[in-house]
Amino acid sequence: MNRQHVKLLIVLLAVSVLAITAGPILNLDRSLEGTTKVTAAETDAPQDRPLSSLRDLNRAFVEIASEVKPTVVTVFTERTYRLRQNPFFTNPFLDFFYGPDRRRQAPEQEFRQQGLGSGVIVESDGKILTNHHVIAEADSIFVRTYDGRRYSATVVGSDPKTDIAVISIEARDLPAVRIGNSDDLQVGEMVLAVGSPMSENLAHTVTQGIVSAKGRSNIGLADYEDFIQTDAAINPGNSGGALVNLDGELVGINSAIVSRSGGFQGIGFAVPSSMAVNIMNSLLADGKVVRGWLGVLIQDINESIAGAMGLGAQTGALVGDVVADSPAEEAGLEPGDVILAMNGKEIENSAQLRNTVAATAPGTKVTFDIMRESDREEVVVELGELPGDDVPAAARRGLQDMLGFRVDNLTNDLARRYDLSPSLSGVVVTSIDRASSAFREGLREGDVVYSVNRRRVETVAQFNGLLENAQRGDTILMRIYRNENTFFLAFTL
Repeated sequence: MNRQHVKLLIVLLAVSVLAITAGPILNLDRSLEGTTKVTAAETDAPQDRPLSSLRDLNRAFVEIASEVKPTVVTVFTERTYRLRQNPFFTNPFLDFFYGPDRRRQAPEQEFRQQGLGSGVIVESDGKILTNHHVIAEADSIFVRTYDGRRYSATVVGSDPKTDIAVISIEARDLPAVRIGNSDDLQVGEMVLAVGSPMSENLAHTVTQGIVSAKGRSNIGLADYEDFIQTDAAINPGNSGGALVNLDGELVGINSAIVSRSGGFQGIGFAVPSSMAVNIMNSLLADGKVVRGWLGVLIQDINESIAGAMGLGAQTGALVGDVVADSPAEEAGLEPGDVILAMNGKEIENSAQLRNTVAATAPGTKVTFDIMRESDREEVVVELGELPGDDVPAAARRGLQDMLGFRVDNLTNDLARRYDLSPSLSGVVVTSIDRASSAFREGLREGDVVYSVNRRRVETVAQFNGLLENAQRGDTILMRIYRNENTFFLAFTL
Protein backbone atom coordinates (compact mmCIF):
# COMPACT_ATOMS: atom_id res chain seq x y z
CA MET A 1 0.00 0.00 0.00
CA ASN A 2 1.54 3.35 -1.06
CA ARG A 3 1.42 6.62 0.91
CA GLN A 4 -1.52 7.98 -1.13
CA HIS A 5 -3.61 4.95 -0.26
CA VAL A 6 -2.73 5.36 3.42
CA LYS A 7 -3.80 9.03 3.36
CA LEU A 8 -7.07 8.12 1.63
CA LEU A 9 -7.79 5.42 4.25
CA ILE A 10 -7.20 7.92 7.11
CA VAL A 11 -9.56 10.44 5.53
CA LEU A 12 -12.26 7.79 5.06
CA LEU A 13 -11.93 6.66 8.69
CA ALA A 14 -12.21 10.24 9.94
CA VAL A 15 -15.31 10.84 7.84
CA SER A 16 -16.85 7.60 9.13
CA VAL A 17 -16.28 8.60 12.75
CA LEU A 18 -17.83 12.01 12.14
CA ALA A 19 -20.81 10.44 10.40
CA ILE A 20 -21.45 8.09 13.32
CA THR A 21 -20.92 10.58 16.14
CA ALA A 22 -22.29 13.74 14.61
CA GLY A 23 -25.32 12.20 12.91
CA PRO A 24 -27.79 14.84 11.81
CA ILE A 25 -25.70 17.60 13.43
CA LEU A 26 -23.16 17.47 10.62
CA ASN A 27 -24.27 17.42 6.99
CA LEU A 28 -21.46 15.63 5.17
CA ASP A 29 -22.80 16.75 1.78
CA ARG A 30 -21.98 20.36 2.56
CA SER A 31 -18.55 21.93 2.40
CA LEU A 32 -16.86 22.68 5.72
CA GLU A 33 -15.29 25.79 4.24
CA GLY A 34 -16.38 28.91 6.00
CA THR A 35 -17.65 27.01 9.07
CA THR A 36 -17.62 29.26 12.09
CA LYS A 37 -15.95 27.72 15.12
CA VAL A 38 -18.32 27.58 18.09
CA THR A 39 -16.72 28.39 21.44
CA ALA A 40 -17.70 27.23 24.92
CA ALA A 41 -18.91 30.73 25.74
CA GLU A 42 -21.56 30.59 23.02
CA THR A 43 -23.39 27.56 24.41
CA ASP A 44 -23.45 25.86 27.81
CA ALA A 45 -24.03 22.30 26.64
CA PRO A 46 -21.10 20.66 24.83
CA GLN A 47 -23.33 17.92 23.48
CA ASP A 48 -25.44 20.50 21.61
CA ARG A 49 -22.59 22.10 19.69
CA PRO A 50 -22.21 21.40 15.97
CA LEU A 51 -19.17 19.22 15.25
CA SER A 52 -16.82 20.48 12.59
CA SER A 53 -13.87 18.28 13.53
CA LEU A 54 -12.83 15.38 15.72
CA ARG A 55 -11.37 17.93 18.12
CA ASP A 56 -14.88 19.20 18.85
CA LEU A 57 -15.98 15.67 19.78
CA ASN A 58 -12.89 15.26 21.91
CA ARG A 59 -13.54 18.59 23.66
CA ALA A 60 -17.12 17.53 24.43
CA PHE A 61 -15.90 14.36 26.18
CA VAL A 62 -13.32 16.36 28.14
CA GLU A 63 -15.90 18.83 29.41
CA ILE A 64 -18.42 16.13 30.37
CA ALA A 65 -15.71 14.22 32.27
CA SER A 66 -14.61 17.44 34.01
CA GLU A 67 -18.17 18.06 35.17
CA VAL A 68 -18.83 14.53 36.45
CA LYS A 69 -15.53 13.54 38.10
CA PRO A 70 -15.91 15.86 41.14
CA THR A 71 -19.27 14.19 41.94
CA VAL A 72 -17.74 10.70 42.18
CA VAL A 73 -16.05 9.52 45.39
CA THR A 74 -13.90 6.58 46.40
CA VAL A 75 -15.41 4.40 49.14
CA PHE A 76 -13.17 2.53 51.58
CA THR A 77 -14.59 -0.14 53.90
CA GLU A 78 -13.15 -2.18 56.71
CA ARG A 79 -14.54 -5.23 58.48
CA THR A 80 -13.06 -6.87 61.56
CA TYR A 81 -13.66 -10.54 62.25
CA ARG A 82 -12.18 -13.23 64.48
CA LEU A 83 -11.15 -16.76 63.56
CA ARG A 84 -9.75 -19.53 65.68
CA GLN A 85 -6.30 -20.44 64.47
CA ASN A 86 -6.11 -23.76 62.65
CA PRO A 87 -2.57 -25.28 62.82
CA PHE A 88 -1.07 -26.38 59.53
CA PHE A 89 0.49 -29.41 61.15
CA THR A 90 0.16 -31.58 64.24
CA ASN A 91 2.87 -32.64 66.66
CA PRO A 92 2.52 -36.34 67.61
CA PHE A 93 4.82 -35.85 70.61
CA LEU A 94 2.57 -33.14 72.09
CA ASP A 95 -0.53 -35.15 71.17
CA PHE A 96 0.86 -38.07 73.21
CA PHE A 97 1.10 -35.94 76.37
CA TYR A 98 -1.79 -33.50 75.94
CA GLY A 99 -4.10 -35.31 73.52
CA PRO A 100 -5.27 -34.16 70.07
CA ASP A 101 -8.05 -32.05 71.63
CA ARG A 102 -5.50 -29.37 72.59
CA ARG A 103 -5.69 -28.16 68.96
CA ARG A 104 -9.29 -27.13 69.56
CA GLN A 105 -8.09 -24.64 72.16
CA ALA A 106 -6.06 -22.64 69.67
CA PRO A 107 -6.48 -18.89 70.33
CA GLU A 108 -8.68 -16.72 68.16
CA GLN A 109 -6.99 -14.22 65.89
CA GLU A 110 -8.39 -10.91 64.73
CA PHE A 111 -8.36 -10.13 61.03
CA ARG A 112 -9.25 -7.00 59.10
CA GLN A 113 -10.74 -7.12 55.64
CA GLN A 114 -10.57 -3.97 53.54
CA GLY A 115 -12.71 -3.16 50.54
CA LEU A 116 -12.73 -0.55 47.79
CA GLY A 117 -15.60 0.83 45.75
CA SER A 118 -17.08 4.01 44.37
CA GLY A 119 -20.03 6.28 45.05
CA VAL A 120 -21.86 9.22 43.51
CA ILE A 121 -22.77 12.43 45.35
CA VAL A 122 -26.47 13.02 44.67
CA GLU A 123 -27.12 15.81 47.18
CA SER A 124 -24.80 18.67 48.15
CA ASP A 125 -25.32 17.94 51.87
CA GLY A 126 -23.41 14.66 51.61
CA LYS A 127 -25.90 12.03 50.41
CA ILE A 128 -24.11 9.43 48.28
CA LEU A 129 -25.46 6.59 46.16
CA THR A 130 -23.45 3.38 45.98
CA ASN A 131 -23.95 -0.39 45.82
CA HIS A 132 -25.18 -2.48 48.74
CA HIS A 133 -22.39 -4.99 48.21
CA VAL A 134 -19.79 -2.22 48.54
CA ILE A 135 -20.76 -1.41 52.14
CA ALA A 136 -22.40 -4.66 53.27
CA GLU A 137 -21.13 -5.94 56.66
CA ALA A 138 -18.61 -3.09 56.91
CA ASP A 139 -17.66 -1.99 60.43
CA SER A 140 -16.34 1.34 59.19
CA ILE A 141 -16.78 3.31 55.97
CA PHE A 142 -14.66 6.20 54.71
CA VAL A 143 -15.09 8.36 51.65
CA ARG A 144 -12.46 10.33 49.75
CA THR A 145 -13.68 13.13 47.50
CA TYR A 146 -12.21 14.31 44.22
CA ASP A 147 -10.24 17.08 45.97
CA GLY A 148 -8.64 14.58 48.37
CA ARG A 149 -10.70 15.23 51.51
CA ARG A 150 -11.47 12.16 53.64
CA TYR A 151 -14.73 11.72 55.56
CA SER A 152 -16.21 9.08 57.83
CA ALA A 153 -19.50 7.84 56.36
CA THR A 154 -22.63 6.34 57.87
CA VAL A 155 -25.21 4.10 56.21
CA VAL A 156 -28.56 5.84 55.72
CA GLY A 157 -30.17 2.72 54.28
CA SER A 158 -29.41 -0.27 52.10
CA ASP A 159 -31.42 -2.57 49.85
CA PRO A 160 -29.78 -5.89 48.94
CA LYS A 161 -32.69 -6.77 46.64
CA THR A 162 -31.58 -4.09 44.14
CA ASP A 163 -27.95 -3.76 45.32
CA ILE A 164 -28.44 -0.06 46.11
CA ALA A 165 -27.32 1.76 49.26
CA VAL A 166 -27.31 5.36 50.48
CA ILE A 167 -24.49 6.61 52.69
CA SER A 168 -23.92 10.06 54.14
CA ILE A 169 -20.96 12.24 55.12
CA GLU A 170 -20.86 15.41 57.22
CA ALA A 171 -20.15 17.96 54.51
CA ARG A 172 -21.82 20.89 52.79
CA ASP A 173 -21.79 22.48 49.35
CA LEU A 174 -20.50 19.36 47.65
CA PRO A 175 -20.75 19.08 43.86
CA ALA A 176 -23.77 16.85 43.14
CA VAL A 177 -24.40 14.95 39.93
CA ARG A 178 -27.33 15.87 37.73
CA ILE A 179 -29.73 12.92 37.56
CA GLY A 180 -31.11 11.86 34.20
CA ASN A 181 -33.95 9.60 33.15
CA SER A 182 -32.61 6.15 32.35
CA ASP A 183 -35.93 5.27 30.71
CA ASP A 184 -34.96 7.57 27.83
CA LEU A 185 -31.71 5.73 27.12
CA GLN A 186 -31.43 4.01 23.76
CA VAL A 187 -29.30 1.06 22.75
CA GLY A 188 -26.25 2.41 20.96
CA GLU A 189 -26.19 5.67 22.91
CA MET A 190 -22.73 6.77 24.07
CA VAL A 191 -22.04 6.74 27.82
CA LEU A 192 -19.15 7.37 30.19
CA ALA A 193 -18.31 5.35 33.30
CA VAL A 194 -16.50 7.01 36.22
CA GLY A 195 -15.12 5.22 39.27
CA SER A 196 -12.11 3.83 41.12
CA PRO A 197 -11.15 0.52 39.48
CA MET A 198 -8.67 -1.89 41.02
CA SER A 199 -6.87 0.58 43.30
CA GLU A 200 -7.33 3.91 45.08
CA ASN A 201 -4.44 5.18 42.96
CA LEU A 202 -6.71 4.82 39.93
CA ALA A 203 -9.55 6.90 41.40
CA HIS A 204 -11.81 8.85 39.04
CA THR A 205 -10.96 6.77 36.01
CA VAL A 206 -13.16 7.68 33.03
CA THR A 207 -14.02 5.12 30.34
CA GLN A 208 -16.26 5.45 27.31
CA GLY A 209 -18.60 3.07 25.53
CA ILE A 210 -22.17 2.60 24.41
CA VAL A 211 -25.37 1.20 25.86
CA SER A 212 -25.16 -2.41 24.70
CA ALA A 213 -28.62 -3.46 25.95
CA LYS A 214 -31.39 -2.48 28.35
CA GLY A 215 -33.63 -4.40 30.69
CA ARG A 216 -31.19 -7.23 31.38
CA SER A 217 -32.62 -9.61 34.00
CA ASN A 218 -32.06 -13.14 35.31
CA ILE A 219 -28.36 -12.34 35.62
CA GLY A 220 -28.28 -13.55 39.22
CA LEU A 221 -26.82 -10.36 40.70
CA ALA A 222 -29.89 -9.10 42.58
CA ASP A 223 -33.51 -10.00 43.24
CA TYR A 224 -34.90 -7.09 41.21
CA GLU A 225 -32.93 -6.76 38.00
CA ASP A 226 -33.39 -4.28 35.16
CA PHE A 227 -29.75 -3.70 34.27
CA ILE A 228 -28.25 -1.42 31.66
CA GLN A 229 -25.54 -3.34 29.83
CA THR A 230 -22.56 -1.36 28.58
CA ASP A 231 -19.18 -1.98 27.01
CA ALA A 232 -17.62 0.99 28.82
CA ALA A 233 -14.71 -0.51 30.74
CA ILE A 234 -15.84 -1.47 34.27
CA ASN A 235 -13.52 -3.31 36.65
CA PRO A 236 -13.54 -4.31 40.34
CA GLY A 237 -13.70 -1.08 42.34
CA ASN A 238 -15.97 0.62 39.81
CA SER A 239 -18.98 -0.70 41.75
CA GLY A 240 -21.12 2.20 42.95
CA GLY A 241 -19.66 4.61 40.42
CA ALA A 242 -21.46 6.72 37.84
CA LEU A 243 -22.68 5.86 34.37
CA VAL A 244 -23.52 9.13 32.61
CA ASN A 245 -24.93 10.13 29.25
CA LEU A 246 -23.60 12.83 26.92
CA ASP A 247 -25.59 15.42 28.86
CA GLY A 248 -23.43 14.63 31.88
CA GLU A 249 -26.48 13.19 33.66
CA LEU A 250 -26.44 10.13 35.89
CA VAL A 251 -28.26 7.28 34.13
CA GLY A 252 -26.91 4.32 36.09
CA ILE A 253 -24.96 3.06 39.11
CA ASN A 254 -22.22 0.71 37.90
CA SER A 255 -22.63 -2.62 39.68
CA ALA A 256 -20.91 -5.62 38.16
CA ILE A 257 -19.06 -7.18 35.27
CA VAL A 258 -19.28 -10.51 33.50
CA SER A 259 -15.77 -11.85 33.15
CA ARG A 260 -13.95 -15.16 32.93
CA SER A 261 -10.68 -13.56 33.97
CA GLY A 262 -11.89 -11.18 36.70
CA GLY A 263 -11.11 -8.17 34.51
CA PHE A 264 -12.85 -6.13 31.84
CA GLN A 265 -14.25 -8.11 28.91
CA GLY A 266 -16.76 -5.67 27.48
CA ILE A 267 -19.83 -6.68 29.51
CA GLY A 268 -20.72 -4.45 32.43
CA PHE A 269 -24.02 -3.82 34.22
CA ALA A 270 -25.46 -0.73 35.87
CA VAL A 271 -28.61 -0.24 37.94
CA PRO A 272 -30.79 2.27 36.04
CA SER A 273 -31.03 5.71 37.65
CA SER A 274 -34.83 5.46 37.69
CA MET A 275 -34.65 2.38 39.94
CA ALA A 276 -31.76 3.70 42.05
CA VAL A 277 -33.49 7.03 42.73
CA ASN A 278 -36.77 5.32 43.69
CA ILE A 279 -34.89 3.13 46.16
CA MET A 280 -32.99 6.13 47.52
CA ASN A 281 -36.15 8.18 48.02
CA SER A 282 -37.83 5.29 49.84
CA LEU A 283 -34.83 4.77 52.11
CA LEU A 284 -34.64 8.48 52.93
CA ALA A 285 -38.37 8.81 53.56
CA ASP A 286 -39.18 5.55 55.36
CA GLY A 287 -35.85 4.07 56.40
CA LYS A 288 -36.74 1.00 54.35
CA VAL A 289 -37.89 0.15 50.85
CA VAL A 290 -41.66 0.02 50.48
CA ARG A 291 -42.69 -2.04 47.46
CA GLY A 292 -45.97 -2.63 45.74
CA TRP A 293 -47.43 -6.16 45.88
CA LEU A 294 -49.77 -7.95 43.50
CA GLY A 295 -49.70 -11.49 44.88
CA VAL A 296 -49.23 -13.75 41.87
CA LEU A 297 -46.79 -16.44 40.81
CA ILE A 298 -45.73 -15.52 37.28
CA GLN A 299 -43.53 -16.96 34.57
CA ASP A 300 -42.29 -16.08 31.10
CA ILE A 301 -44.07 -17.26 27.98
CA ASN A 302 -41.98 -19.49 25.73
CA GLU A 303 -42.75 -20.69 22.22
CA SER A 304 -44.52 -23.84 23.39
CA ILE A 305 -46.78 -22.00 25.84
CA ALA A 306 -47.57 -19.32 23.27
CA GLY A 307 -48.56 -21.98 20.74
CA ALA A 308 -50.65 -23.95 23.21
CA MET A 309 -52.51 -20.85 24.39
CA GLY A 310 -52.99 -19.40 20.92
CA LEU A 311 -50.95 -16.28 21.65
CA GLY A 312 -49.57 -14.30 18.77
CA ALA A 313 -46.28 -13.41 20.50
CA GLN A 314 -44.08 -14.58 23.36
CA THR A 315 -44.67 -11.45 25.40
CA GLY A 316 -46.45 -10.85 28.67
CA ALA A 317 -46.38 -12.68 32.00
CA LEU A 318 -48.34 -15.88 32.64
CA VAL A 319 -50.09 -16.15 36.00
CA GLY A 320 -49.33 -19.59 37.43
CA ASP A 321 -50.95 -19.14 40.83
CA VAL A 322 -52.69 -16.47 42.92
CA VAL A 323 -51.90 -15.88 46.59
CA ALA A 324 -54.88 -16.14 48.95
CA ASP A 325 -56.16 -12.83 50.33
CA SER A 326 -53.86 -10.91 47.99
CA PRO A 327 -54.75 -7.86 45.87
CA ALA A 328 -54.72 -10.13 42.81
CA GLU A 329 -57.30 -12.50 44.32
CA GLU A 330 -59.52 -9.63 45.44
CA ALA A 331 -59.45 -8.18 41.90
CA GLY A 332 -60.32 -11.52 40.31
CA LEU A 333 -57.06 -12.49 38.62
CA GLU A 334 -56.90 -16.23 37.94
CA PRO A 335 -54.25 -18.86 37.14
CA GLY A 336 -53.85 -18.98 33.37
CA ASP A 337 -54.34 -15.25 32.85
CA VAL A 338 -51.69 -13.59 30.69
CA ILE A 339 -50.83 -10.05 31.80
CA LEU A 340 -50.10 -8.08 28.65
CA ALA A 341 -49.90 -4.49 29.88
CA MET A 342 -49.97 -2.38 33.04
CA ASN A 343 -51.49 1.09 32.79
CA GLY A 344 -51.18 0.88 29.03
CA LYS A 345 -47.47 -0.02 29.03
CA GLU A 346 -46.77 -3.36 27.40
CA ILE A 347 -45.25 -6.08 29.59
CA GLU A 348 -42.48 -7.97 27.83
CA ASN A 349 -41.74 -10.60 30.47
CA SER A 350 -42.25 -11.59 34.09
CA ALA A 351 -39.16 -9.70 35.33
CA GLN A 352 -40.49 -6.44 33.89
CA LEU A 353 -43.88 -6.95 35.54
CA ARG A 354 -42.28 -7.77 38.89
CA ASN A 355 -40.05 -4.68 38.76
CA THR A 356 -42.88 -2.40 37.65
CA VAL A 357 -45.25 -3.58 40.39
CA ALA A 358 -42.53 -3.34 43.05
CA ALA A 359 -41.72 0.24 42.00
CA THR A 360 -45.38 1.31 42.33
CA ALA A 361 -46.53 2.70 45.67
CA PRO A 362 -48.87 0.47 47.73
CA GLY A 363 -52.46 1.67 47.54
CA THR A 364 -52.14 2.66 43.89
CA LYS A 365 -54.91 1.48 41.59
CA VAL A 366 -53.50 0.07 38.37
CA THR A 367 -55.15 -1.33 35.26
CA PHE A 368 -53.95 -4.61 33.79
CA ASP A 369 -54.72 -5.72 30.24
CA ILE A 370 -55.01 -9.50 30.38
CA MET A 371 -55.73 -12.34 28.00
CA ARG A 372 -58.15 -14.88 29.45
CA GLU A 373 -59.22 -17.81 27.26
CA SER A 374 -58.64 -15.86 24.02
CA ASP A 375 -60.54 -12.79 25.29
CA ARG A 376 -58.80 -9.55 26.13
CA GLU A 377 -60.03 -7.92 29.33
CA GLU A 378 -59.14 -5.14 31.75
CA VAL A 379 -58.71 -5.74 35.47
CA VAL A 380 -58.27 -2.93 38.01
CA VAL A 381 -56.15 -3.84 41.06
CA GLU A 382 -55.32 -1.80 44.14
CA LEU A 383 -51.77 -2.86 44.96
CA GLY A 384 -50.85 -3.83 48.50
CA GLU A 385 -47.52 -3.55 50.28
CA LEU A 386 -45.07 -6.38 49.77
CA PRO A 387 -44.92 -8.18 53.12
CA GLY A 388 -41.61 -8.08 54.96
CA ASP A 389 -40.12 -10.38 57.56
CA ASP A 390 -41.17 -8.41 60.64
CA VAL A 391 -41.52 -11.34 63.07
CA PRO A 392 -39.25 -10.86 66.11
CA ALA A 393 -36.11 -13.00 66.09
CA ALA A 394 -37.07 -14.77 69.31
CA ALA A 395 -40.46 -15.77 67.88
CA ARG A 396 -38.79 -17.04 64.68
CA ARG A 397 -36.38 -19.19 66.67
CA GLY A 398 -39.24 -20.61 68.74
CA LEU A 399 -41.18 -21.52 65.59
CA GLN A 400 -38.09 -23.07 64.00
CA ASP A 401 -37.48 -25.18 67.11
CA MET A 402 -41.05 -26.46 66.99
CA LEU A 403 -41.01 -27.14 63.23
CA GLY A 404 -37.51 -28.59 63.17
CA PHE A 405 -36.47 -26.63 60.10
CA ARG A 406 -35.74 -23.10 58.89
CA VAL A 407 -37.07 -21.31 55.82
CA ASP A 408 -35.79 -18.17 54.08
CA ASN A 409 -37.00 -15.95 51.29
CA LEU A 410 -35.87 -17.30 47.93
CA THR A 411 -33.05 -14.98 46.83
CA ASN A 412 -30.79 -15.33 43.81
CA ASP A 413 -27.98 -16.57 46.06
CA LEU A 414 -30.19 -19.35 47.44
CA ALA A 415 -31.47 -20.15 43.96
CA ARG A 416 -27.90 -20.71 42.81
CA ARG A 417 -27.05 -22.73 45.92
CA TYR A 418 -29.96 -25.14 45.44
CA ASP A 419 -30.07 -25.03 41.63
CA LEU A 420 -33.51 -23.39 41.54
CA SER A 421 -35.01 -20.98 39.04
CA PRO A 422 -34.94 -17.37 40.36
CA SER A 423 -38.47 -16.95 38.98
CA LEU A 424 -39.89 -19.39 41.55
CA SER A 425 -42.10 -17.88 44.23
CA GLY A 426 -42.07 -19.30 47.75
CA VAL A 427 -39.79 -19.88 50.71
CA VAL A 428 -36.90 -22.31 50.66
CA VAL A 429 -35.86 -24.76 53.38
CA THR A 430 -32.27 -23.83 54.30
CA SER A 431 -31.70 -26.21 57.22
CA ILE A 432 -33.55 -29.13 58.81
CA ASP A 433 -33.15 -31.30 61.88
CA ARG A 434 -32.86 -34.97 60.82
CA ALA A 435 -34.71 -35.98 63.99
CA SER A 436 -37.71 -33.81 63.17
CA SER A 437 -41.11 -35.10 62.10
CA ALA A 438 -40.88 -33.02 58.91
CA PHE A 439 -37.64 -34.77 57.92
CA ARG A 440 -39.11 -38.20 58.60
CA GLU A 441 -42.05 -37.36 56.34
CA GLY A 442 -39.70 -36.41 53.51
CA LEU A 443 -38.94 -32.67 53.77
CA ARG A 444 -35.40 -31.83 52.67
CA GLU A 445 -33.07 -28.84 52.54
CA GLY A 446 -33.52 -27.00 49.24
CA ASP A 447 -37.26 -27.76 49.02
CA VAL A 448 -39.45 -24.76 48.12
CA VAL A 449 -42.61 -24.39 50.20
CA TYR A 450 -45.47 -23.15 47.99
CA SER A 451 -48.31 -23.31 50.51
CA VAL A 452 -49.10 -24.02 54.16
CA ASN A 453 -52.47 -25.58 55.05
CA ARG A 454 -53.63 -24.77 51.51
CA ARG A 455 -52.72 -21.08 51.85
CA ARG A 456 -50.22 -19.72 49.34
CA VAL A 457 -46.97 -18.27 50.74
CA GLU A 458 -44.45 -16.02 49.02
CA THR A 459 -42.43 -14.69 51.95
CA VAL A 460 -41.12 -15.78 55.32
CA ALA A 461 -43.49 -13.27 56.93
CA GLN A 462 -46.49 -15.03 55.36
CA PHE A 463 -45.11 -18.44 56.33
CA ASN A 464 -44.64 -17.36 59.95
CA GLY A 465 -48.03 -15.67 60.03
CA LEU A 466 -49.82 -18.83 58.96
CA LEU A 467 -48.08 -20.84 61.70
CA GLU A 468 -47.98 -18.29 64.51
CA ASN A 469 -50.83 -20.04 66.38
CA ALA A 470 -49.59 -23.59 65.70
CA GLN A 471 -49.19 -25.85 68.74
CA ARG A 472 -47.64 -29.21 69.52
CA GLY A 473 -49.78 -32.01 68.13
CA ASP A 474 -51.10 -29.97 65.17
CA THR A 475 -50.80 -31.46 61.69
CA ILE A 476 -49.29 -29.21 59.01
CA LEU A 477 -50.01 -29.70 55.31
CA MET A 478 -47.52 -28.16 52.89
CA ARG A 479 -47.23 -28.10 49.11
CA ILE A 480 -43.60 -28.62 48.11
CA TYR A 481 -41.62 -27.97 44.92
CA ARG A 482 -38.62 -30.22 44.22
CA ASN A 483 -36.86 -31.21 41.00
CA GLU A 484 -39.50 -29.52 38.80
CA ASN A 485 -42.30 -31.43 40.54
CA THR A 486 -44.83 -30.38 43.18
CA PHE A 487 -46.34 -32.61 45.86
CA PHE A 488 -48.10 -32.40 49.22
CA LEU A 489 -46.42 -33.34 52.48
CA ALA A 490 -47.97 -33.55 55.97
CA PHE A 491 -46.30 -33.88 59.37
CA THR A 492 -47.29 -33.53 63.03
CA LEU A 493 -45.62 -31.00 65.31
